[in-house]
Amino acid sequence: MTERAVPERVVAAERIASEAGFGKSCIREVGRLLRLAAAAKPGGVVAESGTGSGVGTAWLHSGLAGGARLISVERDEELARRAAGLFVDDERVSVLTGDWRLLERHAPFDVFFCDGGGKRDDPQRVVELLAPGGLLILDDFTPSSHWPPRFEGEVDELRHFYLTHPDLDATDVLTTPDSSAVVAARRP
Repeated sequence: MTERAVPERVVAAERIASEAGFGKSCIREVGRLLRLAAAAKPGGVVAESGTGSGVGTAWLHSGLAGGARLISVERDEELARRAAGLFVDDERVSVLTGDWRLLERHAPFDVFFCDGGGKRDDPQRVVELLAPGGLLILDDFTPSSHWPPRFEGEVDELRHFYLTHPDLDATDVLTTPDSSAVVAARRP
C-alpha cells in the first residue's frame, strides 16, 4: 500500500524542520485533519499559533480555498522567516513573528490550529477567538480511555477544559495509537 500524496509545501517545510533541527512539527495524520478543516471553511479566516517550520501551515494551506486567509505566528524569528518563504507567492498567507496574541487582531477565526501559545497559557481566550461555528484543533495529547481524561495518572485538566467547555462541542480524536487531538466547534 502506498502513502497518500503529501503536498509539496509540506515536504519543503519538513525539510526546513530537519535542517533546523526542529522536532516539533505536526504529524501527517494531524496535517490531513488540518487540510480537511481549512477546506470546510472556503471563505474563512484560518489561524495557527506555533508556525514552527511551517509544516502545519502547509497542511492548512493545502485545504485553503481562493477566498480564505491564513495567518500563522511563530516566536522564533529564523523559523518564522524560513516558513514565510514557503508562501511568498501566495498573498492569502501571512506568517507573523512574535507572541501568539498577535493573532487577536485577525480574529474571529473559522479555523484555529492552536499548536503553540494560548493552548495552555490562556485557553479561555483561545475559545473566545473562534467565530460561531469556528473549528478548533489542538494536538499532541496522549490518548486516554478514562473519563475525565487522564495523563500520567492525573486528570488532564487542559484537555478536560476544552472537552467540557460550555461554548464548545468537542471530541478527542485518535490520530495514531500514541497521540490524539481535541477537535471542537464553537456553538453559535
